[in-house]
Amino acid sequence: MAGGGGAAPAPKADELVPHPVKDQLPNVSYCITSPPPWPEAILLGFQHYLVVLGTTVIIPTALVPQMGGGNDEKARVIQTLLFVAGINTLLQSFFGTRLPAVIGGSYTFVAPTISIILAGRYSDIADPHRKFLRIMRGTQGALIVASTLQIIVGFSGLWRNVTRFLSPLSAVPLVALSGFGLYELGFPAVAKCVEIGLPTIIILVFISQYMPHAVHAEKPVFDRFAVIFSVAIVWLYAYFLTIGGAYKHTPPKTQSHCRTDRSGLVSSAPWIRVPYPFQWGAPSFDAGEAFAMMAAAFVGLVESTGTFIAVSRYASATPLPPSILSRGIGWQGIGILLDGLFGTSSGSTVSVENTGLLALTRIGSRRVVQISAGFMIFFSILGKFGAVFASIPLPIFAALYCIFFAYVGSCGLSFLQFCNLNSFRTKFILGFSLFMGLSVPQYFNEYTAVAGYGPVHTSARWFNDIVNVIFSSKPFVAGLVAFFLDNTLHRNHSAIKKDRGYHWWDRFRSFKTDNRSDEFYSLPFNLNKFFPSV
Repeated sequence: MAGGGGAAPAPKADELVPHPVKDQLPNVSYCITSPPPWPEAILLGFQHYLVVLGTTVIIPTALVPQMGGGNDEKARVIQTLLFVAGINTLLQSFFGTRLPAVIGGSYTFVAPTISIILAGRYSDIADPHRKFLRIMRGTQGALIVASTLQIIVGFSGLWRNVTRFLSPLSAVPLVALSGFGLYELGFPAVAKCVEIGLPTIIILVFISQYMPHAVHAEKPVFDRFAVIFSVAIVWLYAYFLTIGGAYKHTPPKTQSHCRTDRSGLVSSAPWIRVPYPFQWGAPSFDAGEAFAMMAAAFVGLVESTGTFIAVSRYASATPLPPSILSRGIGWQGIGILLDGLFGTSSGSTVSVENTGLLALTRIGSRRVVQISAGFMIFFSILGKFGAVFASIPLPIFAALYCIFFAYVGSCGLSFLQFCNLNSFRTKFILGFSLFMGLSVPQYFNEYTAVAGYGPVHTSARWFNDIVNVIFSSKPFVAGLVAFFLDNTLHRNHSAIKKDRGYHWWDRFRSFKTDNRSDEFYSLPFNLNKFFPSV
C-alpha cells in the first residue's frame, strides 16, 4: 500500500449524510391555518365523523347493558356521547390548544365506571331501567368531581410547569404508547369477524398507499378519502353477506359482530332528540367513586398530552408551548364536566384514531375538524340518520384502528430524530420505559382478567381503583418512567442536554420566543389580550 502525503480527498457528491431534523413535519398538504376548499373540507370532516363513531358506539355498547339499560338507553347514550364530543371538539379548537384535535369518549374511564356498576349499593335494585338511571347518576357525579382535577391542573398553570421538563427523549415513550399501547383494540377486534375486518385493512392500505402511485389523478383523491371508500365497500359487502343468510346459523356472538342489522340502534333511536344536562336525573355523589374517577382523569390528562403532541406534529405545527398544552388540558377538564352534566357514561380525551387520520390524509386543518364537530352534533340530534352510520359493524372500525393507532405510535418514534441514539443513557431510558410501559399494564390486566379484580385488593375499594386504573395505562407508565429517569439521570451535563434533544425544544418553552406560536396557537377574537399565553 503506497503512502501519500497529500490533502484528504474532498467528500463525494453522493456521500451519506443524515436526514436533517425538522421542527415542523414537511409534506403536509394543509396545516392548521390553511383550510382545503369547502367541498373537500366537508367530505374530510364527514370522514373524521365516521372515524370517531367507533369509540362512541363501542363504549356504550359495553357499559349500558351492564348498567341495566336496553337498546333504547344505549341509543340515547350514544347520541349524548356524540353530541358532547362535538361540543368539546369545538371548544378545544377555538379556545383550548387550537389544534385540529377531536375530543371523544375514552376507554380510560371504562374501568372506574365498571367499578361503579359493581358497587353494592345498586345490587338490590330489581327494575333494570331504575338501576340504569341510578348507576348513570352515580357515574355523572363521579365525572363532575373528577373534572375539577384537569380544570385546576390545566388553568392554574401547574401542568405548564411539569411539561417544561419534557424533552424529545421522554416524549418518545409517552407518544409512542399512546398509539401502540392500544394494540388490543386492533387485530383482536378485527378477528371477531375476520371476513369483514381483514378486507377492510387490505382495501384501506391498497387505496391509501398504492392507488395514488398507480393512478395519477389530477387531485389526490385516493389517499385523502381512503376511509370513505373502504368503509363503503366493506359495509356494502357485509350487508350482502347479512341478507344472503351467511350468518343464519352462526352463534349469537358472531352475528352481533358481523351482521349489519344487529346493533339495535336504528329501531331504538328517536327521529329527533336534543340531549340536555341532567336528562337522567340529578347526579349522586360518592367519595370513593369520585377518587377512582379522578385517577382516570389524571391518566387521561397524561395520555392526552401525548396525543396533543402527535396532533401538533401531524398538523405541521411547531412543538406545543407548555402554556398552550396546559390551557388545552384545562378545556379538556371542562369537557369532562360536560360529560358529567349530560350523562355520557364516560369521560373524554383526545381521540387517538382521529389523530391517525390526520396522518393518513396529510391534512391537519382546524376547519376540517370543526366541520366534523358539526356533523357529530347534527347526526346526534337527527337520531335515526346517525344510528344508520353507528350500526357499521365494529370489526370495520377495528381495522381502521390498526392503521391509525400505528400512525400515532410512529409519530412518537419520530422524535428520536432529536436525540443521540448512540448514547447508552438514551438507550437505557428509551428501552426500559417502553418495556415497563408494556409489561406493567400487561400484569395488571392479566391479573384482573383471571381474578376479577386488580392486583391491589384492599378493603378500601376507592384505593384499589386508583392504583389499578393508573398502572393499567401503557402510555402513563412509560411516560412516567421516561420522565423521571430523564430528569434525574445526570441531566445537567451540557452533552447530556444535547443527547436528550432538550436544546431542540428550548425556543418553544415560552410562547413568545418563536413567532410561529402566534400563528398556530393564539386565541381568536383578540382574546389573547385578556388571556395572554406565557
